[in-house]
Amino acid sequence: MQEADERSVAVTVSILAYDEKTGTFGGAAMTGSLCVGGWVLRGGADSGLSASQGTAPSTLWGEDVLAAMKAGASADEAVTSVTAPDIGRAHRQLAAIDLRGRTGHFTGEMSVPVCGALEGPGVVVAGNMLADWAVIRAVRDSYLSTLGAMPDRLMAALMAGARAGGDSRGLLSAALLVASRAATPLTLRIDRSARPLEDLGALLAAARTEPYYGWTRVVPTLDDPYRAPDLVAPEPLPLPETGTE
Repeated sequence: MQEADERSVAVTVSILAYDEKTGTFGGAAMTGSLCVGGWVLRGGADSGLSASQGTAPSTLWGEDVLAAMKAGASADEAVTSVTAPDIGRAHRQLAAIDLRGRTGHFTGEMSVPVCGALEGPGVVVAGNMLADWAVIRAVRDSYLSTLGAMPDRLMAALMAGARAGGDSRGLLSAALLVASRAATPLTLRIDRSARPLEDLGALLAAARTEPYYGWTRVVPTLDDPYRAPDLVAPEPLPLPETGTE
């Protein structure tokens, strides 16, 4: 796999998913340019996820669609409300998955072929400047057919997309985002590498080892915002003065 030209436009394949059984959201992306995680993936278990990309990607789109879904809009409604007013939308793509696992997507007509999006139960995959349409089909189908935890399913999906052709310029960065109400977010980014998927897999393995993994199990989550390591109980406070005898 050749290292991509860093001067190329930032084109991407991304996947967003929701596992209803575990209440876990997951997103992953890979690209032939720098810093795909910072540019593309947004969200959490209280809003759903978004992936904003294209030849002139809008990080504003990514944030705005999350706000709309958090306020109660479906993914499809949120994507339409965010993309419709933008006069530059022809150069952009947007995908979203909402709190109920519903999906939505938009691909502007000036997106570089091969481009588009595919949906499945609880998953949406988008891409542009791909080597072949089979790339996003491979990403979607691999996610749906892979068993295991969300990070493993997402990694399998990215690897399947890479084997199917991936970005037509090669790959330079990759990222993974996993969120649920009961666990701390997992946000992993490989911002520049000749082997970004291999490096992302190694980073995921490291994040599952001690002491890091144990530490993530004692810090706050959405469902347990005051969680902390066990501490010695403090001495009880004295009773307040009542002003009476």
